[in-house]
Amino acid sequence: MPKTQAKEATERTRTRLYLVSPPAIDLSRFTESLKAALGAGDVGAFQLRLKGASDSDILKAAEKLLPVCQRQGTAFIMNDSPTLASKCGADGIHIGQDDGGIKNARAVVGPLATIGVSCHDSTHLAMEAGEAGADYVAFGAFYPTTSKSPEALKKWGTPKTSILEWWQAYMVLPCVAIGGINPSNCEPLVRAGADFIAVIQAVWNNESGPAEAVATFNKAIDRGMTD
Repeated sequence: MPKTQAKEATERTRTRLYLVSPPAIDLSRFTESLKAALGAGDVGAFQLRLKGASDSDILKAAEKLLPVCQRQGTAFIMNDSPTLASKCGADGIHIGQDDGGIKNARAVVGPLATIGVSCHDSTHLAMEAGEAGADYVAFGAFYPTTSKSPEALKKWGTPKTSILEWWQAYMVLPCVAIGGINPSNCEPLVRAGADFIAVIQAVWNNESGPAEAVATFNKAIDRGMTD
């Protein structure tokens, strides 16, 4: 794994939501928002991604939010830091291309933890991640987003849905689509083969609340799966 020949013809599993936290949160309020979101529909994973926060604040947030995810059967993923993931008992870690590599992450989080890797617009990086032991790869940003700097977007490129089609046809490793995704534009990504749709602002900034956003996303995913 990953395999470079076509996969056996099997029925595709349903695309699932992968929620990512805002870069800064009010912990008490966000805990309630997360409870509402996870209770409103299928969510496969939640990633704690607090940019600029201290390690102690991140661990404090994890202590509060991890049980919320556990009660709903949602995987709890830590962003960037294998050490913090290990300390808080996270289900896994998500790392970028500049975060120390999969081998180092695996040595810290152990053999059972999930490791995901950002691979941007590159099947080459994704295949290398698979060979190194990643459990999933993430492609994006597919749409305009403020979660990445213009410099980062220019450096890593903007993928087309064809990268998901190719990956779904030839690889067994799950793939995540990320970047500017909302209920109105997610269906092409679902149809193309994304196993997970990663979302930040379209859930937490939804005017009707995160629960309504999750419910709306799941309806859009169902449409994309049946088209």
